[in-house]
Amino acid sequence: MYVENVISRLKELYPNGYFHINRDPFYLLISTVLSQRTRDDVTIPATQKLFSVFATVEEMAGADVDEVQELIRNVGFYRVKARRIIEISRIILQDYDGLVPDSMDELLKLPGVGRKTANCVLGYAYEQDVIAVDTHVHRISNRMGLVETSEPDETEKELEKVISKQDWKDINGLMVLFGQNVCRPVGPKCDECIMDDICPRFI
Repeated sequence: MYVENVISRLKELYPNGYFHINRDPFYLLISTVLSQRTRDDVTIPATQKLFSVFATVEEMAGADVDEVQELIRNVGFYRVKARRIIEISRIILQDYDGLVPDSMDELLKLPGVGRKTANCVLGYAYEQDVIAVDTHVHRISNRMGLVETSEPDETEKELEKVISKQDWKDINGLMVLFGQNVCRPVGPKCDECIMDDICPRFI
């Protein structure tokens, strides 16, 4: 009942969900790769800047690594990510006819793609019932007592046990918004939180 209450309140707080996200599979894949160990407010403009120059899989696959590095310079580990993005694009072009694969097994074959990145693509782009666990989901789920885990992959498995499958693909977007605006990693706004009567931090 507690879990359902939390999800219900998050939906009430963010009725449109993560509405502004670009759901194109390739854009979403590259954006999520860029987001690794990088803040959201840095990832979004870097992704937009990159795609303003290289808008398609074909263009990205043929991009010069130095130019890609310059476009994404603000993100963490930008040199490594630039090489990965080009490599991912070439593999998608050569092995998948230019289309981002829609299965976990195939996505995990791509360099730099882990379960979080794969689940973001599967959930947002392909609307599959998956739980994408990023830093927000992992932190909030543990902070609020939905799970008790130490690693994101473990959090994914435990959340699958306690959350209705129909809500799986919505959890990431709801908790990202909640984590950005209220339940922040440092200085959470507990005094204005709609969970103040049920969150373990208050009890």
